[in-house]
Amino acid sequence: MRIEDALRLAQEAELDLVEVAAAARPPVCKLMDYGKFKYESAQKARESRRNQQLTVIKEQKLRPKIDTHDYETKKRNVVRFLEGGNKVKVTIMFRGREQSRPELGFRLLQRLADDVAELGTVEAAPKQDGRNMTMVLAPNKKAAKPRAAAPAREREA
Repeated sequence: MRIEDALRLAQEAELDLVEVAAAARPPVCKLMDYGKFKYESAQKARESRRNQQLTVIKEQKLRPKIDTHDYETKKRNVVRFLEGGNKVKVTIMFRGREQSRPELGFRLLQRLADDVAELGTVEAAPKQDGRNMTMVLAPNKKAAKPRAAAPAREREA
């Protein structure tokens, strides 16, 4: 349809000629109320933003020669972060001669990954970058747990 004819139809119906698909050949237009079109598109954009999930990366720093109690405390923090649905970046900081023994850090990261395997999976394998070795853990997708129905209480009369 010619543009002039479409504009005349829009004026007769007291509506606007709105271009819906500009990239199409020929361009696709509709007769509609432009204010309503803008409002509906804003509502769709707002709804899509609401459904987006914000990913937060928490960081936990360790040392290669960490004591068992300190390790348990750090592991408890990692578990708390994963249960909260956050990704965890575990960093092992090497100092001095520790840098010549990266296998200590690798073993520690593997141990941590095995300890929290039921809550999270390794998203980025341990890798050395300078004085630090990093690994990223992502939370497992939460399986829907069927909730047991609460027993109904009987009234005593």
